[in-house]
Amino acid sequence: MAIGTQSDSDEMMSEINMIPFIDVMLVLLIIFIITVPVIKHSVNIELPQASVEKVLDKPENIRLTVDADGVYYWNDQRVEDADFANRLAAAAAQDPQPELHIRGDKAVRYERVAQAMASAQRSGVRKIGFITEPGTP
Repeated sequence: MAIGTQSDSDEMMSEINMIPFIDVMLVLLIIFIITVPVIKHSVNIELPQASVEKVLDKPENIRLTVDADGVYYWNDQRVEDADFANRLAAAAAQDPQPELHIRGDKAVRYERVAQAMASAQRSGVRKIGFITEPGTP
């Protein structure tokens, strides 16, 4: 409420009542103070621990290369699409299971790499990695 008197009843009051604005701002501030900690800690993850121990009995990794034409190469040997699923199933059945490292040409359609990943998932391969070239500084 504005403080002061008006000498004429037809005269417009030119002062702005700031108290409702301050109340709204304080309520918003309290809401943000309560919700920010919830937003920051909503996803609980367990980060890996780094160790200097040498890993023993690691299986040989499978290098899957997809060239610019979309042709698959299994450890540098060309493989047809029909035989690809069988090789993935055999690799998934191994114990310990090898990792599948995918090297895709930058000109290949994303669809071919996605099909390889979907086939690996259907076959039961649990570890898939991507090999890239380091960028130039």
